[in-house]
Amino acid sequence: MPDIMPFRALHYKQETMNHAEKVLCPPYDVISPARQQELYELSPCNAVRLELPLESDPYQAAMERLLEWSRIGELVRDAEPAIYPYMQTFEDAEGAVYNRTGFFCAMRLHDFVERKVLPHEKTLSGPKADRLNLFRKTKTNISPVFGIYADPDKAADRQIAAFASSNPPLIDAVFQDVRNRMWKITDKEIVEKVRAGLQHRTVFIADGHHRYETGLNYRNERAAMNPAHTGNEAYNFILACLANMHDEGLIIFPIHRLLHSLEQFDALAFRRQLEQYFVVTELPHREALKRYLADEPSIYAYGVVTREYMLGIVLKGSPEELLDHATPDSLRKLGLVALHEIVLGRLLGITPEAMAKQSNIKYIKDEAELYAAVENGAAQAGIVVKPTTVQQVVAVSESGEVMPQKSTFFYPKIMTGLVFNPLD
Repeated sequence: MPDIMPFRALHYKQETMNHAEKVLCPPYDVISPARQQELYELSPCNAVRLELPLESDPYQAAMERLLEWSRIGELVRDAEPAIYPYMQTFEDAEGAVYNRTGFFCAMRLHDFVERKVLPHEKTLSGPKADRLNLFRKTKTNISPVFGIYADPDKAADRQIAAFASSNPPLIDAVFQDVRNRMWKITDKEIVEKVRAGLQHRTVFIADGHHRYETGLNYRNERAAMNPAHTGNEAYNFILACLANMHDEGLIIFPIHRLLHSLEQFDALAFRRQLEQYFVVTELPHREALKRYLADEPSIYAYGVVTREYMLGIVLKGSPEELLDHATPDSLRKLGLVALHEIVLGRLLGITPEAMAKQSNIKYIKDEAELYAAVENGAAQAGIVVKPTTVQQVVAVSESGEVMPQKSTFFYPKIMTGLVFNPLD
């Protein structure tokens, strides 16, 4: 386990935290231009003005705003180090209620080769350059990395639950249909028990790969410029929200695929191609497809939706025989790898570069949006996928491999604006 430390958080003043739904925002990578504008209008102090400013020089704007909000007392720094328990209560599409518990802390940055913190997805250079510019200007972690660890005994969870049950939260706000509650623990004995409960455990990055790698790059920059570098400076740590993978509220939703802009795409010819590799079942409606995927035990099962048909398909051969022999074993056990290699690559000719650039593919979380895009002609076909499991994330991470782009959607997102982490 990497070192996890209490830290002196920078956060909104209590009067603002009493109405935190006005100042919270999602992380930058899920904020559309329309949502960005809505968040700007929600409050003159919404965290989007730090996380993703609209100004032509967003990094300078974020820095100036951070300094100004601190000067006028809108943002305040805690006097003593703390960890910050965080609970999110939400419903899934079926109306089932979940409660996910984690806590904010400062987590020591480790290179992946040290195997104390492990990734599971690929990163792109563009977002890392953007976040590095924000780190450099603000010298602050604006939004956290989300990490998960395995503790079946739930030692840290028990400490947090006991504290939360007997203390009122600092924040209790509903944002985008998710209830967000946050506490502050300064008691050194409790903090140490939480830390002890996580000893010798690996952290797997669930969300925030670009932020974590940016943290590494920023640490290296600062260390190189500091002749008195000791390894214990604030820039050696990153703001993290950690949760136990054995928490019943840790949910991964699927990310579906929309196909578009494919030259000479023929839906009927595509169906015949699919029959080479899959057992194909025609289905009458969305509910039937939903039941098909729920009942089909194979991880290599998918839904295919076009204007002409709706299909349930399941791989009819052995993945060991059908997939590229160079594909590592941990990746062969992922349904998305078979989908990308056989359907998108082999049958439709979409290259890995085109997938990364989304030249012919769009990744969406809302299944209703998939059906609407196919019906209105915005997409030529939609692929409905099963969710990746936590166990698959861990297996791929431990193997040293990474999953295909957009393999996981841990829901809900950790909100930005609860706490910030100064790096000076």
